[in-house]
Parts: sequence; C-alpha cells; structure tokens
Amino acid sequence: MPTLAEEDVRSYVRAGWIASRVKERAAREVKPGARVLDVASSLESYIVELGGMPAFPVNISINSEAAHRTAYLGEESVVPEGSVVKIDIGVHVNGFIADTAITLDFSGRMAGLVEAVNEALEKALRHVKPGVRVSDVGALIERTIRSRGFKVVRNLSGHSLDRYVVHAGETVPNYRETLNLSRFRTPAAYGIEPLASTGRGIVSSERRVYIYAVRRLGVEQGTLEARVIGEVYRKVKTLPFTERWFPELVSELGLQSFRGVLSELARRGYLVAYPVLSDTPGSYVAQAEETVLILDDGSTIVITSGESYG
Repeated sequence: MPTLAEEDVRSYVRAGWIASRVKERAAREVKPGARVLDVASSLESYIVELGGMPAFPVNISINSEAAHRTAYLGEESVVPEGSVVKIDIGVHVNGFIADTAITLDFSGRMAGLVEAVNEALEKALRHVKPGVRVSDVGALIERTIRSRGFKVVRNLSGHSLDRYVVHAGETVPNYRETLNLSRFRTPAAYGIEPLASTGRGIVSSERRVYIYAVRRLGVEQGTLEARVIGEVYRKVKTLPFTERWFPELVSELGLQSFRGVLSELARRGYLVAYPVLSDTPGSYVAQAEETVLILDDGSTIVITSGESYG
C-alpha cells in the first residue's frame, strides 16, 4: 500500500466507526427466532444509513458454520434456540474497508468459547506493530485459545485489506505458521480474526453458496452473462456480493435463471464462489475480529473499536 493520504485515513476511520455501530446493533437484533434474512438486510441498510456501503454481505454463521453464510432472497430460516451465532460485518467508505465480527452465545454453554476468541483478539491487538512477524501474533492467538481447552481454526485467518479488496494477499494466521516470514508493514490495514472451535479446528466447504465476487471481466459481449457481470461490477466492483443485492435482475430474469447465470460465471472462472465453510456437524465455532490501521509513522488505530471517530 502506498503512503496513505489524509483523506484515505479519514475514510478508513469513518468505515471503522460505522462498522462498530452496526456491530452494536447486531448484538441487539440477533436473537433466537429472528429471521436471518431480516437481520442481514437490516444491518446492511443501517450501514448505508450511516454513510457507508457494505464491503461484503453480512455473514450470519450458526453453530458449526464458520464463514460465508448469509441469506438467500426470500429465505425463511431463523436463528435457532440454543445456538452460537457469528456476525461478520464489512463496511467501506470510498473503497477503504473495515471488517469486524462478534459471536453471541444463546446456548448458555459456550461462554468459554466466546471468551477465548475475545481474549485472544485483545492480546493480539496489543502486539500488532510494524516489523512484528504475523506468525508471532498467530502463536499468541493459539496459546490463548488452547489454554481454554479449544482448538483454533487453522485454515481460516486474519488478512490484509486494500482498497476494494477484502483479502489483499497477506494472512495473519491463528497459529504459529513457521514458514510464514511476513511482518506487519506500514502503512497497511489488517483484519485480526481469531476463530476457535469445539470440533476439529478445520473447516470444509459445503455445497451452499450465498456469496460471489468478480474475478475477471472479458465475457463475450452481447450475452446474458456479460450483462450480468457488467451490472455486478458497476455496482460492487470486485467486492463480494449476494443475489439479494440485485432485485432488478432477479425480477427480470427470474430467481432460478439468475442463480444459474452466477453459477455458470463461477464455473467459467469469471466469478469466485464462496461456499459456506463449516467444522464438523455438532461442533461450535466462535469468531472475533477488529481492523487495525497502521499509519505511515508506525502508530496503530483499531478503527472498529468505536472510539476512533467523533
């Protein structure tokens, strides 16, 4: 990332403040019996109301689900009684992204799991500085989570962020990854994202796909596929999206036809498909995340803490 202009820093900080406000609302709105579609739509609308745009569809992942669960258009599923729910929120302002997540325990039995990721995140944030190895932060996360009797999710990680790019190439592992020699740099933004599990600590792809992103353009002009990917790119560029965000295309083409076009574009490599990622059935996964902005002078701001914008 080149030197950050003052306006860019303001956009990052504004995005983080909005994300923190939306996270507070999520903690109030997500409850057993709430329809997943209603909550996701409400939180995404609140992002816009506060002056930002969703950087990706609000993820509402339940129990063993760890990532990429949102709601289909018209979906009737609700938050189950006794569930553990992760809410992952992304906001961008002028393309500068803030990413944050919380876990809510409605089971009455997984408070320790939630506390493990919260404690790991708190400790990790104190160690994020220019020049520090990302693997050292991962080792700290793993020690904290293991000390509470849980496993880290080894194949999901924190990540660097760039303009209009949620996963910008650098990873912040949740364990000591000895071959990862990269260090936190400046200026840069990172999502620090501990995930803990009562299961194997390894997530697998399900068949369900709610979320896509444009990988490349170049579809043959004059085709339905070219029109769809063109409209998607104009609206969200390369950021992740979901079918709910394109009601006009759904109305015109029909829902099943629109889904078929998205699947075909993914099959041909023009879109990236993000399947739901889950640990073993019957397990519980918890997640906590904040975004850290490292400025040119090496100072850091946790932009999603709710304290960085007035």
